[in-house]
Amino acid sequence: MRALWDRFGHLVAEIGRFGVVGGAAFVVDFAIYAFCLQGLGMETLTAKAIAACVAATLAFFGNRFWTWRHRERSGLAREYGLYFFFNLVGIGVALGTLATTHYGLGSVWPVFRTEAADYLSAQFLGTALGTLVRFWSYRTFVFPAVTPRPVPAESTESD
Repeated sequence: MRALWDRFGHLVAEIGRFGVVGGAAFVVDFAIYAFCLQGLGMETLTAKAIAACVAATLAFFGNRFWTWRHRERSGLAREYGLYFFFNLVGIGVALGTLATTHYGLGSVWPVFRTEAADYLSAQFLGTALGTLVRFWSYRTFVFPAVTPRPVPAESTESD
């Protein structure tokens, strides 16, 4: 067990911190989505896009300064640009899930056009699939691990 923890303990810690940041972003996303739908009467995809963008920006700061604080920094603009790009991919996954259930399945089975079905699709299924894409891409491209620089070998030749 100790060998497994030594090998994967850092990953477990990252997943835990990523989960806490994501949980907070989820609450923000859910609240804004509900407000946009019920309080402002927005269309469901527009409401989800707005909510996701606000939550993603808040999550960026949590991930940059907590989840992957130990990773090498490559500049705020580069990191945020990549983060937002991969967030758009994650948002696209969530929106695609919502569109598939609301408009695709909803055209066959009206139960998929209900507000409850939209919440389940957008907030749970879409968010879960988007989160898998986000974790992998943030860890791989936005906040990459420190790459050790090779140490030049000393010459052992004698003159």
